[in-house]
Amino acid sequence: MSSKITYVSLFADESLHPAYEKALEDVKSKYLGRHYPMYIAGLEVFSEDGEFEERSPVDRSIVVGYFQKGNAGHMRRAVEEAKKSFRAWSNLDWRERVRIILRAAELIDERKFEIAAVITYEAGKNRLEALAECWEAVDALKYYARVMEENNGYERDMGPGGPGEGCRMVARPYGVWVVVSPFNFPFMLANGMMMGALITGNTVVFKPTSETPLSGLLLYRVFRDAGVPSGVLHYLTGPGSAFEDEIVSNPDVAGIAFTGSKEVGMRLYRRFTSSQPYPKPILLEMGSKNPTIVTNKADVKKAVLGVVRAAFGYGGQKCSATSRLYVQKEVKQKFLDELVKETSMVKIGDPRRREVFLGPVINARAVENYRRYVEMAKRDGGEVLYGGEVLAGGEFDKGYYVQPTIIDKLPRGHPLFKQELFLPILLVDEFETLEEALREANDTEYGLTAGIFSEDTKEVEYFFNNIEFGVTYANRKGGSTTGAWPGAQTFVGWKASGATGKGVGGPHYLLTFLREQSRTKVVE
Repeated sequence: MSSKITYVSLFADESLHPAYEKALEDVKSKYLGRHYPMYIAGLEVFSEDGEFEERSPVDRSIVVGYFQKGNAGHMRRAVEEAKKSFRAWSNLDWRERVRIILRAAELIDERKFEIAAVITYEAGKNRLEALAECWEAVDALKYYARVMEENNGYERDMGPGGPGEGCRMVARPYGVWVVVSPFNFPFMLANGMMMGALITGNTVVFKPTSETPLSGLLLYRVFRDAGVPSGVLHYLTGPGSAFEDEIVSNPDVAGIAFTGSKEVGMRLYRRFTSSQPYPKPILLEMGSKNPTIVTNKADVKKAVLGVVRAAFGYGGQKCSATSRLYVQKEVKQKFLDELVKETSMVKIGDPRRREVFLGPVINARAVENYRRYVEMAKRDGGEVLYGGEVLAGGEFDKGYYVQPTIIDKLPRGHPLFKQELFLPILLVDEFETLEEALREANDTEYGLTAGIFSEDTKEVEYFFNNIEFGVTYANRKGGSTTGAWPGAQTFVGWKASGATGKGVGGPHYLLTFLREQSRTKVVE
C-alpha cells in the first residue's frame, strides 16, 4: 500500500492509533527534557554560549529539550568540514546516493510513530497531520530517487557538434549548501531541502528553527543512519541571527535553501547576492496570502469542507493555508451560514487526543499577533462572524490556544488582506463577476497556492489561465489550497513566494541543486 493511500485512509486503520499513542508515551522517557548537542563532522559539539530551553506549545510545563546556542564560529567550522567532504561525495556514483536516500525512506517509515509523536509535542500538530508529514517525507525520498533514475543521474549524450566530436552533458553539484527550515513542517520541509542537496552530490549544513530543533535532529539521524557520511551532513542549532552574517559572507557557502518568512528570505537573498564574489543559487520559499474563490456555480457543501480544512488545518500555520475567501454575491450568505456552522464543530484542544482537529499555535508571539489582528479588524469595521477569542480555562491555560476566526466586511485594501498572518484567521470578501474575483485574488505580492469552487468547466479553465499562483486547485474538498503531495503537485511559489520557479515535489526541483557541464571529446 502506498504512503499516500495510507494517509488518505488513516482513520480507517485502527491499528495506527494505539501505535501512535504508545509512541507518545515512549517519547517522554526517550527524548523529552534531555540536553542535546550539535553535530559537526559527526562529533558532538557543545556551545560556549550555553543552551536554550524549548517547551511544548501543547503544554508549557513540558520541556521538549535543551539545545545549543550555536554561533558564527560553529557555522564556519561546519562549512569547512562540509567543503572537505564535498569532492568524495560529489564523485560518488549517483546510484549509491540514490541507494542511501531510499534507505532513509525506509528508516522514516520504520520510525514514523516516534517522529510523529515528537512533531506533536514540539509543533502542536494532531496525529493526522503529524503522521501525514512522515508519509510525505517517505514519498518525497522515493519520488526523487525515481527522478534521478529516470534522468540517468542527469547525464546524457548530445551532439555531435562537429566531425569526430563525442558530446555529453553531465549535471554537477555546486558544493556546500546551508539549509534553514521552519517550524510548521519541521520534518518534511527540512527533508525536502536536504534531500535535494544530498542526492545531487552537494554537502549540507542544516540549521532547523529554534521552535522545532528536535524534529530536525531526528531527521539528521535518519540521513546519517541511512549512510550519509559524517562530513557530508552537519546539524547546528541556535538563533538565526547568530549565523546569518557567516552564512551570507562565507565564500565556501555554495548555496542557500531557506523556507520561512518573506522578511527573512528577502534579507538573505539581498545579502547573499551582494556579499558573494559571484552569483550563487539561493532557493527560497517565503509563504503567501492564498485566496479561495467560491462562485454561484459551486457545490456549497464541498466548498465549505475545502475552505475549513485549508484555512484552519494546523491553525492556518501553513504557507499554503487559505487566508482570503472571495464568495460570489448571490451565494455569499448561504455559504457563510454553512461555513460558520462547520467551523463551530471544529474540535480544539490538546492534539494528543484523537478527536482534536485544531491544536495550539506555535508560541506566545503568535497568540499576541492573533489578539492584535482581531482587534485591528474590529476597529476598522470588520465583522467577526465566528471566533476571535484566545481560549482560557482547563487545558487551554497550559498552552497557546485560539479560536478559528472568520472576519467579513473589511475594506479590500486593509493591511490584513495584504500581509501573511500565519494564524487561523480567514478574511471574507464578495464579488459579482469571476473577472473581479481573479483581479482581487491576484492583487498581492505573493503567489503560492490558490483554489476555486465551481462546477462550471469554463469558469475553472478561466481561473487556471488567469490566476497568478504556482499551485492551483479546483473543487478540492480535502483542502482548497492545501495538501500538495510529492509527484502529484509541484509546490512552487510565484512572485514573492519563491525564488527559483522550480517546485519541491515536481520533476524539475533537483535542477536547483545542479549546474550543467558540457564534455566534448574529439576522436580523430
